[in-house]
Amino acid sequence: MLQLDICESDLEETFARSSGPGGQNVNKVATAVTLRHRPSGISVTVQDSRSQAQNRKLARERLLDAVEQAQEKARAAKIAERERARRRKSPRPAALKQKILEAKRRRGEVKRQRAKIKI
Repeated sequence: MLQLDICESDLEETFARSSGPGGQNVNKVATAVTLRHRPSGISVTVQDSRSQAQNRKLARERLLDAVEQAQEKARAAKIAERERARRRKSPRPAALKQKILEAKRRRGEVKRQRAKIKI
């Protein structure tokens, strides 16, 4: 399993008794599969089928999807942070700066007019 740089040695697989429909089989056989990816800490539990082999296959597929989504989310966060930093560093246009300063002057004037009048 070398997809997405995931090795079999990175996976920790545990089995437990499943619950739900399946009768005597799920009561006696450990068909639920929990698969954990050690480096990322992502864990997936599957008990969809009465067969342990099918649950193992489903668990691997779902774990791959979960790891891929986590990597995509991290990549998107890194891009967003880079974009925020770029926007923060870019200078304001001169016209916008003038407009902001003018608004500040007006606001300051309004505040000065609130002051008590000395007699």
